[in-house]
Amino acid sequence: MNDAAKDVKGANTPHYHGHRDRLRGKLRDNGGTAFADYELLELVLFRAVQRADTKPLAKRLIGKFGSFAEAISAPPTRLLEIDGVGEAIVTELKIVAAAAERMTRNIVQEKQVLSSWKNVLDYCRISMAFADREHFRILFLDKNNALITDELQQSGTVDHTPVYPREVIKRALELSASAIILVHNHPSGDPTPSGADVDMTKKIIEIAAPLGVRVHDHIIVGRDGHASLRGLKLL
Repeated sequence: MNDAAKDVKGANTPHYHGHRDRLRGKLRDNGGTAFADYELLELVLFRAVQRADTKPLAKRLIGKFGSFAEAISAPPTRLLEIDGVGEAIVTELKIVAAAAERMTRNIVQEKQVLSSWKNVLDYCRISMAFADREHFRILFLDKNNALITDELQQSGTVDHTPVYPREVIKRALELSASAIILVHNHPSGDPTPSGADVDMTKKIIEIAAPLGVRVHDHIIVGRDGHASLRGLKLL
């Protein structure tokens, strides 16, 4: 190929092609920790956006939601409000979110829960912290504090989830669980427990204790972190 032909080919090649190759090379050489949030999001968008520069869209998503984790966890309806986001992009983001949740859940399943508390917190945050409604989840443990299963028990509004203590303990007995960990999220972002959170937890403990079911903790997660009622000495 002569120099003139090379110049024509270069002129016809979109500038983002080289950028995509550089980002992929950076990932192979350095791993994900070397990336800014918007760069990692660009890599995810490559699969859904074949013929355009994804950097502006990635930056819009981070600007709207605040971080990579919040962007992939955002509800589809809110994602679709962003200019340039369609169903294909929502699907790619939800694949990544589901993969992250599955990985952290598998780690929790493979270990004695109380000895891998950070992994439990990571799983709870990934699965619930960025939801736009309150969800109430329970981790059911066997006598060795290994995870039997975790279940989403209730979903509510932006600031309330109905919880029925007797139903919680009934389910624990059905699963032959020796202990449970309660988890719910605060869509406001602030994980500070409310008086109602504390009262509800104490009611569950009161019903559970005579039946041999221990309530290890009640964890509240939000965008700003997490709170442990036992850690705060509220139980």
